[in-house]
Amino acid sequence: MQIKNIEIKNFRLLRDMKLCLDKQTTLIVGRNNSGKTSLAELFRRLLSETSVGFKLEDFSVASHEDFVTALNLAVEKEDSVKVRAALPAIEIAIAISYDEKAASLGPIADFVIDLNPACTEARIEIRYELEEGKIGAFLEAAEAASAEPDAERKSALLQSMKELVPKHYKCNLMAADPNDPENRKPLEWQKFRTLIQGDLVTAHRGLDDTTHKDNDSLGKILSALFATADADSAGEADRNTAEELRAAVKDVQGSIDKSFNEQLTGLLPALDLFGYRLPDPKLRTETQLDVELLLKNHTRIRYSGEDGVHLPEAYNGLGARNLIYILLKLFEAFKSFMSRPGEPGAHLVFIEEPEAHLHPQMQEVFIQKLGEMAALFSKEYGADRLWPVQFVVTTHSPHMANKAPFDAIKYFLSSPAKGTANSFSTKIKDLKGDFGDTSDKCNEFLHQYMTLTRCDLLFADKVILIEGTTERLLLPKLVEKVDAGLPQARRLGSQYVAVLEVGGAYSHIFSRLISFLELPALTITDLDTVNDADDGKACKVSEGTGTSNASIRAFFSGSAGKDYTPAELLAKTQQDKTWGSQRLAYQVPEEDGHPCGRSFEDAFMLANRAKFGIDAADPEESAWKKAANVKKSAFALRYAIQETDWSVPRYIAEGLAWLAEEGLPESAPGAPAAPSGIVIGMEVPEDAADGK
Repeated sequence: MQIKNIEIKNFRLLRDMKLCLDKQTTLIVGRNNSGKTSLAELFRRLLSETSVGFKLEDFSVASHEDFVTALNLAVEKEDSVKVRAALPAIEIAIAISYDEKAASLGPIADFVIDLNPACTEARIEIRYELEEGKIGAFLEAAEAASAEPDAERKSALLQSMKELVPKHYKCNLMAADPNDPENRKPLEWQKFRTLIQGDLVTAHRGLDDTTHKDNDSLGKILSALFATADADSAGEADRNTAEELRAAVKDVQGSIDKSFNEQLTGLLPALDLFGYRLPDPKLRTETQLDVELLLKNHTRIRYSGEDGVHLPEAYNGLGARNLIYILLKLFEAFKSFMSRPGEPGAHLVFIEEPEAHLHPQMQEVFIQKLGEMAALFSKEYGADRLWPVQFVVTTHSPHMANKAPFDAIKYFLSSPAKGTANSFSTKIKDLKGDFGDTSDKCNEFLHQYMTLTRCDLLFADKVILIEGTTERLLLPKLVEKVDAGLPQARRLGSQYVAVLEVGGAYSHIFSRLISFLELPALTITDLDTVNDADDGKACKVSEGTGTSNASIRAFFSGSAGKDYTPAELLAKTQQDKTWGSQRLAYQVPEEDGHPCGRSFEDAFMLANRAKFGIDAADPEESAWKKAANVKKSAFALRYAIQETDWSVPRYIAEGLAWLAEEGLPESAPGAPAAPSGIVIGMEVPEDAADGK
């Protein structure tokens, strides 16, 4: 049994989305406020609360217009059926696949209502909507709001809905026919919670509050493990353990009672001194010790120390405690699932931001080992009984994204909602859906690239693609100089910009991926002029007949086959070099009519003639010869650190200024937040980028 996909409408940022789940681990990545926590919170309510309820604030901001639409229909005296249909509802649909050859369908049987023998999927639909018979309450609210001035109607209605929604809305559960949307059957909520167990390891794990007391958040998990072991449906070994704990506590109770009763007997003569006699002076005690409360409130985890001195939980590092906490919570979830009565259903476990306090290598290991850990729990503690767990992990860590399977990554992107000015909703970008076909050579390359390098661009606001070492080392200083002439709010140094060192032969391959992620992108590349009459050898721009740069040719023609002369390339306008939210930057003359560089080094020299002693009689030839003798790394480090008084080449200055202005509005969720700035990374090996 496997949860295949989840559809959600009108819940917070999740205005209208569909999430396909991996068979075991789904990794959700994206910038802050992109809807990841909303997803976990929704399932926390559905799977853990006795009654499911929402507030007006839980409706997506964009759905407020739907309330207004219903208001207008009510004012126009439309039929109440139309008014009800216009009111927004929070909707969730879950598709679950099952094995039709299984001896028993188990808890999913109640949700299978289709008559198609070839169908192996059940569909669950949940709607939080206005109850039947309660349309009158909304009509009264609409009538009151309609009496307000036009500019205040919406606000008045929504204020009324704050009270009306919790009081008159209800969450309904139905089994739906995947083949016939009209065929539905209402079910009790207990059926849903029997079918799907949900557990949540939240991002707030209470590990670092050690100011006033030792933090024993790990010890509290023991009481939950005991409660699971003590359940009637628990395994024999677990029940034996629970019974042994009870027996041990019972012995302690007996010892306490015996000791206390002896002390009380000694107090009886003292009562006589006060002339106070009891009808039956045989006082005694009965101590009641609750094992679960003892474990929860009075049991502490300690780390083994030297000479019998064991260290409190709070004395260990936050990273180690975080990892132990997560593992204990997962073990608790495993034990809870295995102790459930009846046949197993599906188990959905959300883990929020597991990277907290973990060093990068541990983050990579964690995401790789989740599947192995599930198998280990089943083997060691479940008598090899299958644990059908599906993990949903939300993260901001490029290290985890780097090690997760390419197909398992789901990219959450917050973008302006349609028809609204100031509200945003979540889009889900499924890399598997658009790049899963590895028979496509570009897709295969991206799979390998994303697997071997850090996935910074999955968390970036913008991206810069560069060719090599010189640009990578000098880029922070280039950005700093360009930023100095820009308004503070638009400077690139205040935004999260990922830098991909991809080489001139490969940057165009990333165009589709960057468009898919909806990232503004600047590609800084070289003209790479060649002379076809001289066997296609590299030459000065003035002597060139074409370019060997695959990215330039692909950008302008859509394929790498068309040749452009240097004159044609230099005639391209700013608009010509821009496609959607992507822009190409290559060498141009510092001033119209002046010579142009072929590579970064000679363009840098032409932008700083006096500094490099460029011959005024033939500046192009002079820069060409000087650049040929440059050692790239030493050149970049010298002008990035030691000699920083220079001018930015024109083509780079224009490109960076464009990128600073491009992208999401400043009010968008996920706007730059600390830490910000230029992040250097994601290199293609030099031997793979030899495309000049």
